[in-house]
Order: sequence, then C-alpha cells, then structure tokens
Amino acid sequence: MQTSNKIFDDLARVANGAVSTLVGVKDEIESLVRQRVDRILADADMVSREEFDAVKAMAAKARAKQDRLAKRLSVLEKATSSKRPRTAPRKKAANTKTSQTKPKK
Repeated sequence: MQTSNKIFDDLARVANGAVSTLVGVKDEIESLVRQRVDRILADADMVSREEFDAVKAMAAKARAKQDRLAKRLSVLEKATSSKRPRTAPRKKAANTKTSQTKPKK
C-alpha cells in the first residue's frame, strides 16, 4: 500500500509541476499577444476612445448649431421675401467700351 501511495504522490507532484509550467507559458503567451496587438494598433494610427468621444461631441455640437442657423436663415428669408415687392428682373447693361483720351505731352 505504501508503494502505491508513493507512486501517486510522485505523479501528483509531476502533474502539479506541469500545470504550473503551463500556467507560466500561458501568461507569457498572453503577454506576447498583448504586446503584438498594442504594436499593431499603434502602427495602424488609431485614436484613443477619449479622442474619439471628444470629436464626436464636437461634431454633434456643430450639427446642432448648423440646424439652428438653417432654421434662422429660413425665417429670415421668409421675412425678407414677404416685405420685398416683386419686380421684373433687371436687364444687364450692354458692355460698352468707353473712349479713352490720350494725355497730352
């Protein structure tokens, strides 16, 4: 009985050693993959989330301002078109050359 317990104890120690080695390998692989992904993202010229959110907020603000100005412009156009009397469009004057006199010496 004592012999089988010793064999099982040795097998348990070997298994524990293998597991701890595999955990170390797993951690090393994760570290390498993380470094590689960081390098790829840095080379891809990606922006950070904070920068993206800031630009998104600026764009939303600009869009809202554009909408307000468009409404204001349409109100002003309506106001000026109702006050201005309708007239026939003017004809463009013919392009005539003016005679230039030469200065006397």
